[in-house]
Amino acid sequence: MKNNNSNSRRKFLQQIGATSLVAAASPLSSFANQAKAEERILRYEKGFSSNDTVRIGVIGYGVQGHFDLRTALRVPGVELAGICDLYTGRIQNAKEEHGNDLFVTTNYKDLLDRPDIDAVLICTTDVWHARIAIDALAKGKHVYCEKPMVYKIEEGYPVMEAAKKSGKVFQVGSQRVSSIGYAKAKELLAAGEIGDLNMVNAVYDRQSSIGAWEYTIPDDASPLTTNWDKFIEATEKADRRPMPFDAKKFFWWRAFKEVGTGVAGDLFIHLLSGSHLITGSKGPESIYSTGQFSYWKDGRNLPDVMSGVMQYPDSPEHKAYQLTLQVNFISGTGEQEVIRLVGSEGIIDVIGNDITVKHSLMPEAPGFGGYDSLFTFSKDMREKMQKEYDAKWTTDQRKRPTKEDIVFKAPQGYSDHLDHFTNFIDAIRDGKPVTEDAEFGFRAAAPALACNESYFSKEIINWDPVKMRLV
Repeated sequence: MKNNNSNSRRKFLQQIGATSLVAAASPLSSFANQAKAEERILRYEKGFSSNDTVRIGVIGYGVQGHFDLRTALRVPGVELAGICDLYTGRIQNAKEEHGNDLFVTTNYKDLLDRPDIDAVLICTTDVWHARIAIDALAKGKHVYCEKPMVYKIEEGYPVMEAAKKSGKVFQVGSQRVSSIGYAKAKELLAAGEIGDLNMVNAVYDRQSSIGAWEYTIPDDASPLTTNWDKFIEATEKADRRPMPFDAKKFFWWRAFKEVGTGVAGDLFIHLLSGSHLITGSKGPESIYSTGQFSYWKDGRNLPDVMSGVMQYPDSPEHKAYQLTLQVNFISGTGEQEVIRLVGSEGIIDVIGNDITVKHSLMPEAPGFGGYDSLFTFSKDMREKMQKEYDAKWTTDQRKRPTKEDIVFKAPQGYSDHLDHFTNFIDAIRDGKPVTEDAEFGFRAAAPALACNESYFSKEIINWDPVKMRLV
């Protein structure tokens, strides 16, 4: 099985090489990234010893838990050692998929106590992320934690400290930061391909009930089958009565602020982590967000249409720029995920893992005539100024310079999710740093969560992107 995996990945990387040649309209190259990827996969062809095997446990076996596990097992030498979920139907599903001998539990600490588990995938509701991550690191487990890294901003500091203290690999699950397309966009921006960046427009729209998180709820959903008391344990405070059972809050949890973080924690954070990777930014200094309930009026208390505006300051990494965020769950566009980087000389559109660069350069000469105040002057003044302009600027200086468009397309079948998990497993085996460690994950999570705070308070949230603190 390992040879089949490595051979298929080698063929895939050969496709990447071919696709990189298509992108040769750019003076830049993806060959360096390609070579790193080839070295990584070719090394897998050498086979494994028992010491190279990474055994994982999954905590939270819902939609993302299934996707994450499926991708993790595509990395050679990764084995499944156990699954935890609160819903009895998913425990049964785990056995049906992976065999009756698989270790299953409704208590995540049972997985952490197992010495045969090297790493855990945390794919639970947002409200549980920080608590489980800290417990897992304390037990000496490597951690892959789904985004957002934390449910509340204040939870980020103990998680970062725990990750640093443990010496274990900690990676947040915003897979786009491992994308070859995003790496290319970063390369093009840094090379000045669109001049100075001044704005980023980031959009993640959907138009479907599933896209709006109205997942199918099983007929047997009840306080007992969902282990409801455990589910709400992370939400309770001493001065509040237990939350009554609500199947929607269990299965549609992203839509409810008591357990989830809405479009900000689900989709804004993809746009933020991706744009931060491309720009090298540490984060914004001011954050404002607004939203509304447009269509999915199903009991949710987090909006289905939401926008945000963030101001990024001058920094060693980049000049000041403004970022706009948009999520629309009833968008007539259908589905779209676009990060558009707007510079003084053009735009970079990041659509999935594909990149398009279009240029628009200013002429050297200033504007004169046409839609201008010139025609409102007297005839003598117009003629005098026209002669002066003609004497100063040549015909070529009045024309807009042109540059060819650049198109970079990821190979057919490419998976940034697989690359993200490969990076995680590589880091466990080799001790190499991951792209999205706890600090990077928090720098994306905090502004996203601040969007919710701004939405509810109707105030601008001020943030120190260097110290990672509310101001």
